[in-house]
Amino acid sequence: MFVRFLMLTAMAVLLSACGENVSRNAPSRILVVGDSMLASHKISDRAVSHSMERRLGEPVVDRSVLGARFLYSLPISGAAGLNIRKQYLPGRWDWVIVNGGGNDLWMGCGCFVCDGKMDKLISEDGKFGKIPGFLSDIRQSGAKVIFVGYLRSPGAGSPIEHCKDEGDELESRVSKLAALDSGVHFLSLKDLVPYGDTSYHAIDMIHPSVKASNAIGEMVAEIIGK
Repeated sequence: MFVRFLMLTAMAVLLSACGENVSRNAPSRILVVGDSMLASHKISDRAVSHSMERRLGEPVVDRSVLGARFLYSLPISGAAGLNIRKQYLPGRWDWVIVNGGGNDLWMGCGCFVCDGKMDKLISEDGKFGKIPGFLSDIRQSGAKVIFVGYLRSPGAGSPIEHCKDEGDELESRVSKLAALDSGVHFLSLKDLVPYGDTSYHAIDMIHPSVKASNAIGEMVAEIIGK
C-alpha cells in the first residue's frame, strides 16, 4: 500500500507540478504554495485554492505540488515545484498562502530522530530556519502570509499517526513565528476534524478529502476577507 501511495504521489507530481489555476500574468493578488495539503484535488478543480476562488470571487494562482518540501536540494525537480521555496514567484501579491514541513519530517526522517530536521525547518523560538527565512522574504515584498497547518485524524488513525508529536511541535514553532509579525497568520487545522470522522480525509487517511479542501479554502478566505 505504501509503495502504491508513493507511485500515485509521483504521478500526481508530474501531472500537477507548478500548475496554476490562472496564468501568472493574470491580475491575481493571491498566491498559493506548499504541498499536498493545498495541492490535493487540483486536477479536478476542487483544491483549497478553488474553494478560495469561489468564496472570494477572484482568481488565485496555485503553484502547490504534492510531495513538496522545504529541505530539497535536487535542482531540476526542485525548480519544477518539489522545493516549496522555488514555487514562489515574485509579483504584486497581497497574500501568499503557504504550508509545508510535513514531507520533510515524514519522508525526510520517518518522524524519528527528527530534531535536526526540525531545527533546520524552524528553530524552537520561531526565528530561524528555512520556514522563517522564506516567510521573511515574502513579507519584505509587502505581501501578507497565511501559513496553513495540517489535518489531524482523532480517533480514526492514519499511516502518519506516529508523526503527531513532531507535527504538533512544528506548528507550535510556526505559531511563535506568527506571533512575532502581525502580517503572518497561522491557521491551525487541529480542531477541524471531529473525533472519529473520516470524511475529512482521502482514502489513504493522509491527504485531505474534497470536503476538507473546501473547508480549508473557506477558512483561508475568511482571514483574507477580514
